[in-house]
Amino acid sequence: MADTIKIGIAGPLNGPVSQYGDDLLLGARQAVKDINARGGVDGKMLEVRQYDDAADPKQAEAVANQVANHGVQFVVGHVASSSTQRAVDVYEDEDVLMITPAATSPTITAFGYGRVFRTVGLDSEQALVAGDYIAEHVKPKAVAVLHDKQQYGEGLATAVKQTLESKGVKVALFEGHIAGDKDFSAVIQKLKQNEVDFVYWGGYYPELGLILRQAQEQGLKARFMAGEACANDSISQIAQNASEGLLVTAPKAFDADPANKAIVDAIKADGKDVSGPYVFPAYSAIHLIAQAIKAAGSEDADKVAKALHDGTFNTPTGTLSFDEKGDLKDFRFLVHEWHFGKPKTEVSPQ
Repeated sequence: MADTIKIGIAGPLNGPVSQYGDDLLLGARQAVKDINARGGVDGKMLEVRQYDDAADPKQAEAVANQVANHGVQFVVGHVASSSTQRAVDVYEDEDVLMITPAATSPTITAFGYGRVFRTVGLDSEQALVAGDYIAEHVKPKAVAVLHDKQQYGEGLATAVKQTLESKGVKVALFEGHIAGDKDFSAVIQKLKQNEVDFVYWGGYYPELGLILRQAQEQGLKARFMAGEACANDSISQIAQNASEGLLVTAPKAFDADPANKAIVDAIKADGKDVSGPYVFPAYSAIHLIAQAIKAAGSEDADKVAKALHDGTFNTPTGTLSFDEKGDLKDFRFLVHEWHFGKPKTEVSPQ
């Protein structure tokens, strides 16, 4: 038996959404540090192996093969749904257990793989929260739904569109834009021509930041909303004050929970930002692996997976249990209003 338990941390540590890889690594490393300080798992220390998939599906597949070749049986990752989808097929073949703290596409857990879990909710759940809020509280005159043509963004946007239409809200414009685009003048003009006063964005923060800034510059008077992949301070760095008033669906602010003060203080003491949406879900993913190894009395991935499926676990993101697919039971997305230079505020109806 090895004298350490290896856990792979896989996500975008380079590239346009590297902020989310940083979140993942920050939460996971702090959890490993805290668990090891308490004596590890049954006397064995956790050892982190770090992998960069750059949020690229091909690179994620290569990373998954590296994980297997290195004899790593447990992975916290990946972040982008398209990358996670590609990696999980490899993990299934190689008997690796994966917990993603960030990938929200329902298809990831739809194939019945027994060693796939997540500590975040589904796009289908997020879309219902967003659609309900738009229809019942914003009540816009004309809605546009835009996306980045990727698995996460297009899937989320499509689910929001379907939710809105089921509530009798007409979607005036639904279209995709290539991830990495820099100039959104054409679509902004189209939004103005259609007199759109509310825009939902399915995708990541780099493109939305540019859309917000260019929309303000070009005089578009519309409010914007997006998913948890835009609930990041990087949106303010790109959009500046055009980010003020943006609505985002995201989990509760786990860093504001008094029960998590010790974790927050430890991360802040290292000069790091603890507010990213995936920091605490990554922390909890490590805790789940550690608790399930103890419950199983084994490091065998199948036995640990069974312990996860059968158990209920106390973590910094709540008391967690899983359905047969590996999705969390009773996960809740909340609606937050983004503020430039200040913390976001929860605006979900009580």
